[in-house]
Amino acid sequence: MITINEIKEARERIGAALAKTPLAFGPFISEQTGLNIFFKKENLQNTGSFKLRGAFNKIAAISDAERAKGVIAASAGNHAQGVAYSARHFGVKSYIVMPEATPLLKVNGVKNLGGAAILRGANYDEAYDYALHYAKERDLTFIHPFADEAVIAGQGTIALEMLEEIGDLHAIIAPIGGGGLISGVAIAAKSIKPDIKIIGVNAAGANAMKNSFYAKKPINSQSVRTIADGIAVRDVSPITFKYINSLVDEIAEVDDEEIANAILFLIEKQKLVVEGAGAVGAAAALHNRLNLKKGSKVGVILSGGNIDVTMLSVIIEKGLVKSHRKMLLIVTLIDKPGSLQKLSAALSEANANIVHIDYDRVSKTLDYGDAYVSVALETKGAEHQEQIRARLNADGFSFTEV
Repeated sequence: MITINEIKEARERIGAALAKTPLAFGPFISEQTGLNIFFKKENLQNTGSFKLRGAFNKIAAISDAERAKGVIAASAGNHAQGVAYSARHFGVKSYIVMPEATPLLKVNGVKNLGGAAILRGANYDEAYDYALHYAKERDLTFIHPFADEAVIAGQGTIALEMLEEIGDLHAIIAPIGGGGLISGVAIAAKSIKPDIKIIGVNAAGANAMKNSFYAKKPINSQSVRTIADGIAVRDVSPITFKYINSLVDEIAEVDDEEIANAILFLIEKQKLVVEGAGAVGAAAALHNRLNLKKGSKVGVILSGGNIDVTMLSVIIEKGLVKSHRKMLLIVTLIDKPGSLQKLSAALSEANANIVHIDYDRVSKTLDYGDAYVSVALETKGAEHQEQIRARLNADGFSFTEV
């Protein structure tokens, strides 16, 4: 078993490569949940993720001869950038195998750090299998993203920093994919403060570790699907499962809708850009998935901020609709002069701001002489939207909401 001393040694080894990320109180989420929540902002870490810690520690620990041959990793993106960054520091060639659906932001991040990005497989596990084959073929040192003791020790340095700043934390919340982060955190935190609760959070679409934890035996998933690509791991590692099974207190689960809500909440209320995997701890708190007493001091690890801009725009758009700040309507009009003007006047009188409009007169579902008008509106909440519906109904418009 890894010891607290190995984690302390890792901190000395990797210190020069790390940014000192803040552990800061989250006032809005604390008020909403009744917990005293402190965010460990690893989304602000160099490379945008905690993964740099474990990758740097591992590459620093291997021999000069191994480094000279080059290193290889399989990753959904954050470990990839951590390995590429660390390899560049040591003057080592790095090869990174990434799932084919990896966001462009993360692929370009690897390339910009001097790594060779190789896209293979539908998920992490398929990329991992290819990377092992490639490593053997070219005699490269494989840097595992989580099932490696040097990597786990590097990730555990987060807990050292958190408990040095706030020694009376009641719990630490960490995302779980492969389990390297929470394993290192649990080892360090339980060594310093044995009564602290360590709670992991899985995405519902990649919950192999949660299922295994409660069954007390490894249970792999058949497939994974989640917007939290950084924790989309199909198979359970015996190495991390050993630590999780013995040191973690419980594992919560959140779905993609809850993760998206948390991402939007963190942007709007905390002014933090966090990726799906990094937001699961906040999602668990916001949706009452944590078995903690009100008033508890809770450290929530925001593990990364490398979210694809396209995904972020979709999350924001859906969030605006869900929070009644955007309304999407399809209105059926008689296709004649003045009809659109009448609709526009009705919406204007209801104080609705039109942000997009589209006119369709050829759809197969239309009667001859009719047209569909698709309208996106900026609105001021549920009550305002009800006023808009009432106005359209009063003026005789036929419409549906998208």
